[in-house]
Amino acid sequence: MSDPRKIIHIDADSFYASVETRENPDLRGKPLAVGGRADRRGVIATANYEARTFGVHSAMASSRAMSLCPTLLILPPRFELYREISAQFHAIFRDYTDLIEPLSLDEAYLDVSGTDRCQGSATLVAREIRQRVPQELGLTVSAGIAPNKFLAKVASDWNKPDGLFTITPQQVADFVLELPVSKINGVGRVTAEKLRRLGVETCGDLQALPLETLVKRFGKYGRRLYDVARGVDERRVQSSRVRKSISVERTFVEDIDDMPAMVAAVDELLDELESRFSRISARYFPTKRVVKMKYNDFTQTTLEEGIGASGEAWNDRERFHRLVNTAWPRGARPVRLLGAGLRLQPLAADDLDQLSLFDETSGDGEPVSAPLD
Repeated sequence: MSDPRKIIHIDADSFYASVETRENPDLRGKPLAVGGRADRRGVIATANYEARTFGVHSAMASSRAMSLCPTLLILPPRFELYREISAQFHAIFRDYTDLIEPLSLDEAYLDVSGTDRCQGSATLVAREIRQRVPQELGLTVSAGIAPNKFLAKVASDWNKPDGLFTITPQQVADFVLELPVSKINGVGRVTAEKLRRLGVETCGDLQALPLETLVKRFGKYGRRLYDVARGVDERRVQSSRVRKSISVERTFVEDIDDMPAMVAAVDELLDELESRFSRISARYFPTKRVVKMKYNDFTQTTLEEGIGASGEAWNDRERFHRLVNTAWPRGARPVRLLGAGLRLQPLAADDLDQLSLFDETSGDGEPVSAPLD
């Protein structure tokens, strides 16, 4: 058998907020978040640990965060600064391996299986990186070390903040038995509830379910559940991937509930989408138009259509208008957010840069569906 892989997952601790504190030491010890304004339906991107003690967390509405912590200071994001510091993180990583897969500005996988640094020990590599980051950048990171990406990501969260945790190949079988299924990427509230109804709370419980049952209940994702419940994850660390989509979205200060207002909003989004797509149009071609709609009860729907022959313009606004007109009746409620985007295919096989439509972040850490304030 081949030697087990040595994967490190590095995750900066409350990255945006920590950068802001580094830049302004007077903020130290105060509850702090980075995100959108509460009076404009902003959302928290990250919160420091002082704010988290009040229950503030990422993806929470800024207004809700302020109600939980009235002294919370919410700063607007400075992505240019965060990107600059992220590049400095990666300069450190490259001293140990070229196999680096960024997940966002503050998070990455490193495959150090072939390194001869630190006596070839992944744990010692992670420990050295954790020493260098505070010394060179004035920030802290947490690290998880394991034979695969799934367990390395779980491990990096084990002793946060400023922590390190290693799962050796010999420990995998015992470790996953008591691991809550909520730690599995993709198991959100709905999937967790479905599993609970099957008597599943831990990966050990999940191991008792036959593969056929999981596939029947969860489709292709059932195969993934079956594997990771046993600590199996064959995904490789990929230093580059193909861009899949591009999009923009807007959250409104006040809900809109008539079609002329939605059409006008989509046209504004398309102006931005055209600008963004023009930067990559020499390398990608669009295959589908997509609209996303979130109602005032926070339910949402996404609708897409294929783009026809090469002579058809992807930015045909009438077609986007029809998508909005078709999507809105699905919820038939006032709308708080609209998004417009494109599914993409590369013009050449070596085009890189993964983006996933309407995901929280892209490969470079920016919101994929760029929020318009």
